[in-house]
Amino acid sequence: MNKLRVYKIVFESNTKGGKLFDVFLLWAIGLSVLVAMFDSIPHLSPFFKSTLNVAEWFFTFLFTIEYAVRIWISLKPSKYIFSFWGIIDLVAVFPTYLSLLFYGYHYILVVRILRMLRIFRVLRMVRFSNEGNTLLRALKASSYRISIFLFSVICIVVILGTMMYVVEGPQNGFTSVFQSIYWAIITITTVGYGDIVPQTVLGKFISSFTMIIGYAIIAVPTGIVTVEMSRATGGSAKCPVCGFKNSDRANYCNNCGVDLKENG
Repeated sequence: MNKLRVYKIVFESNTKGGKLFDVFLLWAIGLSVLVAMFDSIPHLSPFFKSTLNVAEWFFTFLFTIEYAVRIWISLKPSKYIFSFWGIIDLVAVFPTYLSLLFYGYHYILVVRILRMLRIFRVLRMVRFSNEGNTLLRALKASSYRISIFLFSVICIVVILGTMMYVVEGPQNGFTSVFQSIYWAIITITTVGYGDIVPQTVLGKFISSFTMIIGYAIIAVPTGIVTVEMSRATGGSAKCPVCGFKNSDRANYCNNCGVDLKENG
């Protein structure tokens, strides 16, 4: 099997082989994340712990082989290694190997952090989903406008927090401007922990105003991303066999796998 054929299977999902490869990896990633989550449960039986350990090493070797194959078939290996997905692929395998270097009670926190880094494998699922790729394109296209919007929100939060610090003061729990900004953030996002609450009439008025504009602020980024998602999806290609609506860029039906170009 030559490199070009392997490349199309591993890096492209518009072929039947590529689709099967993506589905297999999705299951492997999902199961490996479950293994990592179960591994965090204390007081498991020795048998269950050993089973999880065997499963973890199995997935580690599997993803290591996949990572090595991706480097081997890449036209520019360094470009893949230092790309976003290349780094994610590396993070998916190195914690298990790195945890072997740390022994003893004093390093248990380091080991725990390294082992929990395996959860980042879940990010790899986005790569193998057309919907996930569409969302990434929409977020990238709207990043500038969202950045401007977030900067505006930060300015509003700082102003409201400073106002509450002046109005309420330390005697009512607003001990600093930073504490007041924290209050503004949890209020404007409608979280409302209740650990800091205004006591004065003016403070309650500002709080009510903050909660109201919070709903408007939440709606803005949703609208921005929605517009970009509609642009990213474009038209749709309806499968003549099962009727499933695919992206207009799809070569094969995402539901039944039929060739849309031949049956379109």
